[in-house]
Amino acid sequence: MVRISGATFLMGSDRHYPEEAPARKVTVRGFWIDDGPVTNREFGRFVRKTGHVTVAERAPDPADYPGARRELLLPFSTVFVAPGHRVSLADPYNWWKPVRGADWRHPSGPGSSIRAKPDHPVVHVAWADVLAYAAWAGKEIPTEAEWELAARGGLDGAEFAWGDELNPDGRWMANTWQGEFPVQNTQDDGYQGTSPVGAFPANGYGLYDMIGNVWEWTSDWYAGQAVTPACCGGTALADDRERSIDRRDPARIPRKVMKGGSHLCAPNHCRRYRPAARMPQSIDTSTSHLGFRCVIRDPAGAC
Repeated sequence: MVRISGATFLMGSDRHYPEEAPARKVTVRGFWIDDGPVTNREFGRFVRKTGHVTVAERAPDPADYPGARRELLLPFSTVFVAPGHRVSLADPYNWWKPVRGADWRHPSGPGSSIRAKPDHPVVHVAWADVLAYAAWAGKEIPTEAEWELAARGGLDGAEFAWGDELNPDGRWMANTWQGEFPVQNTQDDGYQGTSPVGAFPANGYGLYDMIGNVWEWTSDWYAGQAVTPACCGGTALADDRERSIDRRDPARIPRKVMKGGSHLCAPNHCRRYRPAARMPQSIDTSTSHLGFRCVIRDPAGAC
């Protein structure tokens, strides 16, 4: 883990997607953070020690989804499947597919394996899985503010985690998509799909893969516009509103903030390979491009 000293920094952005605004000063207390996302090897150790069965490996409880057809309540996870031709970018279902048998051991579905990917970030982990791992490890999941402070690597207000140029001196600094998403990935950065943790340069704090490779869970509830948590001098209204949602309504499942972008972020579609970027993720859903890392907060607490 790497120690991040408490700091006041400029969080969010007014120059990109509306959910990142407004840019505002936020103060975060010190904490320790994993130097990379949790890997398949590390998650496998947790599963062997605890017998944990992930959400993707369990059939959904019919009580949580009233009105759903029981024959559809099967174990599954969401997998990126590249279409064979150009499609509308307005409809993510053109490339996201629910795949029965996709889980952390089988990231692309039945027949796929992580045997050759022990150092890749674990994926297909839902919020309950992330919490279970963190509790076992004696850690917690970072808040959005903690995560963004760490991702910036000391470069307050910079566009990217490494500065203001996407490819300084022509060098790829993170695992993202090159080419026309979702039909052509030229793999200029050397990878299609996830990459081993540490394959790209660390940021200024010595942290790997804060940008690209996989999105990462944070503990904050999502609101359409960025909200400063109450413990940082802001308001907790968005937090309270999300907590009150009835989880049994599939259209209104509570969502957490995920950060960092992934190997699927591309210039023509999702320019979210930046510290300020944020997206919602339903707590009951896992995907092939979402992982996590953990923190340990200073005894005095942290935002």
